[in-house]
Amino acid sequence: MNTLMIAGLLLGGVAASDGALEHRVRIDHHSGPVAVRYSADVGVTHKQIGAVATGGRPSTLRCQWSANVTVHREARADSGATLMRSASRDGVIEGSRPGWCSANRTAIAQEVAKRQESVRDHLQAVAQEDHGLLRAEMDRLHAETRAG
Repeated sequence: MNTLMIAGLLLGGVAASDGALEHRVRIDHHSGPVAVRYSADVGVTHKQIGAVATGGRPSTLRCQWSANVTVHREARADSGATLMRSASRDGVIEGSRPGWCSANRTAIAQEVAKRQESVRDHLQAVAQEDHGLLRAEMDRLHAETRAG
């Protein structure tokens, strides 16, 4: 759990300084323009593998880690309607380090922060894929408000 906080703090600093983990777009819809904000949350999971060796044998102890990304969408129409959605993907960034996971948590969090370009690419890809779904949701919402 501490790793999630460390990675979040490191990546949060990046997002606050240059907006790296946020993507904003305006989508045209027949009911009016829609301002859309996509943001990403990164969580890191760890898996301890291998064993500590005894008496001069090499250790096989490793920490496999994976950065999982959840992209949140907040769309606001001029009418005041808000449409929210989240999509998660595991393993956007993955790696392995020798030794105990507990001893590598800070180094892993720093590596995830250095590779935030992969998170930004994923965020933009999810945003692009979501545009059609958002338009369909807006169509349904607009149809419901006209029928009501």
